[in-house]
Amino acid sequence: MKKFLFVILIFTQIGTALGQSGGRPSPGEPYLGEPSPGRPSQWKLVAEKGDIKVYNRLVPGSKVKALKAECVLNARVEEVVDLLLDIPAATKWVCHAKSCTILRKVSDREVFYYTEVSLPWPLDNRDFVTNLTISENPLTKVVTVEAPAVPGFLPEKKGLVRIKKSVSTWTITPVATEKVKVEYTLQVDPGGAIPAHIVNLFACQGPIETFTNMKKELQLRQAKSAEKDFGSLLSGTAAKF
Repeated sequence: MKKFLFVILIFTQIGTALGQSGGRPSPGEPYLGEPSPGRPSQWKLVAEKGDIKVYNRLVPGSKVKALKAECVLNARVEEVVDLLLDIPAATKWVCHAKSCTILRKVSDREVFYYTEVSLPWPLDNRDFVTNLTISENPLTKVVTVEAPAVPGFLPEKKGLVRIKKSVSTWTITPVATEKVKVEYTLQVDPGGAIPAHIVNLFACQGPIETFTNMKKELQLRQAKSAEKDFGSLLSGTAAKF
C-alpha cells in the first residue's frame, strides 16, 4: 500500500486535486498554517533514510500535498540524466511502473513518453503522458528536468485512469567530483477515487524505495561501463603484441 501510491507521483514527472481546497491537516498532524492565496506553506520533513529525505507541504487549491524528495548520489550529472532519458528502463527502478514507452523524441533534450502504473486490486491502473525537457545553467552546471503531464496527447484507454494534472521537476546539482545532489518536486492529482488523505499519508514512503533503486541502477550501469572500458583496454594492449 505504501509503495504503490508514490509511483503515481514519481513518474508524472513520473507525475492536482482530488479535493477542491487546501484545508487544515488531519487530526494529529502538526499544523503549519494555511497557505496564503497563491503561496504554498513551508516544506515539512516527513520521512528519512540515510541521505534520502522526503518533505511535503500544503498547496492552495488542493487537498493533495506537494512532495519533495532529495538525496546525494555517487554519480556524474550526465549519468543521472542518461538514466532519466532511458524511459523503458524506468520499470527497473520506479516502483510499480508497469510499462514506459517513448511516444515522440523531439530532440536529445526533449521527449514525450507514456507510462502505465500497476496498482493492486481493487484500484484501476493509472496512466499518463509526460513531456520531459532538459536545460542546463551554463554557469553553475545545474541541470533541470521539467516533466509535466500532458492531457489529451493520447486517447484514454478503457480500464485505466488517466492522470491529467501534474507539475514536476528534477534538479541535479554537482557537489563534488563524481557526486551530485538530486532534488525532485511534484504536485499531482492521481485521479480516480483515491482519497486525498490516503495519498498524503502513504506517499512519503515511495520516494525512499525509488531513490534507493535509483542508486542501485546507477551503480550497475557504472560497473558495466567500467567493465567495458577495462575490456577495451585489454583488447588495445593485446593488439600491440
